[in-house]
Amino acid sequence: MSRVGQLAGDSPVRTGAGTLPRSGQRAHRWPLVAAVAFAATALTVLVLIENQKLLGLALAAIAAICLGAARFGGVAATEAAAADHPWLLRGLITAATLAVLFVLRDDNFGLLMLSTVLIYATVCVGLTIQMGYAGLTNFAAAAFVGTGGYTAAMLGQAGGLPDPVVLVTGGLVAVAIGSLLILPVLRTRGHYAALTTLAFGVMFNVFLDANELLGGPQGLKIPGINLFGWDFSEDLHIAGFTISFYANYVLLTGALAALAMMLAGLIDRSWIGIWFDAVRLDETAASVFGLKIGRWKILAFTLGNFLAGVMGAVYAKMTGFIAPSNFTFGDSLVMVSIVILGGIGNRWGVLPAALIVVLLPEKLQFIQEYRLLLYALLVIVILIVRPDGLVARRVRKLNLEARS
Repeated sequence: MSRVGQLAGDSPVRTGAGTLPRSGQRAHRWPLVAAVAFAATALTVLVLIENQKLLGLALAAIAAICLGAARFGGVAATEAAAADHPWLLRGLITAATLAVLFVLRDDNFGLLMLSTVLIYATVCVGLTIQMGYAGLTNFAAAAFVGTGGYTAAMLGQAGGLPDPVVLVTGGLVAVAIGSLLILPVLRTRGHYAALTTLAFGVMFNVFLDANELLGGPQGLKIPGINLFGWDFSEDLHIAGFTISFYANYVLLTGALAALAMMLAGLIDRSWIGIWFDAVRLDETAASVFGLKIGRWKILAFTLGNFLAGVMGAVYAKMTGFIAPSNFTFGDSLVMVSIVILGGIGNRWGVLPAALIVVLLPEKLQFIQEYRLLLYALLVIVILIVRPDGLVARRVRKLNLEARS
């Protein structure tokens, strides 16, 4: 018999965050239903409200509800329900997404912002693999996003390639450009590796600004996406309702974000995730035990850059125009701040963090001029008050049993 089972028994565990079910007990479904319904409602309210005072009150109410849920066990119950009912979670998220799209069907700006949030979140999932899993600091995320965007622009001007191939090629070109950077990154550690990626990001922006073939500072125009005859630039007409064409991009970016989350989840739950942890925590000890440090860093760097390149191509085609000002070092800092705010190493944290960092400055107009300053202050406060971020990464638990 397992000693873990002998010690644990079948009674629930009471923690400061609430009551968690023991192994063998299935969590109730209702906290999961309530959490998804609340998230969809809060998101819709934030997008629809234009009055600044009402928006402030809504934000205060949402924050109070979230704090209350964390204090009285709602978050713990939701996590347990999500772990026990993964397919219910997927179904609820799908239903909530369709409901939000229907409510915002004629709101071009709202749907555009949701697509942008999902693009940022997906890129930050790639950064989570690099920074949170493998401990590989990357301050050039915007450069790899720009690589994918400019690849899509150049291939769009040449014509002849279907858009699915263009999007994948954007990711592959970002990986190829990243391979030029990986050698100096592997030969440095810590702050020096971070400075290497920072320098690359700055050089990339200067190169774009001076290159007339790529449009120079004026940028390039790009046609929208067409997937298998589905023109993303045309409105949808369903059951007598007209839905903005930006809903096409919400569906696409949502699907890509879900795939990225699944990829990160599979990595985290596999032995690859454990090896990444070993590399991140102590490279010297990991190499002593036979791990090829360079191999795992290259894998993390490649996966993260591929996601950034694909989403850069999607972003370019969605906006229809790209310029060097879209991919500055400041944008890289915004992406890093999303990872830190959400919780380094927790892929779920990038979603609420991206909403806060991307959506709120667009809605709260009076902070537009100071958004980079506020991002910096927000990161400092999070690092001091809650170093684990909004959604702390759980301690890894290995399913090891000792036989008596």
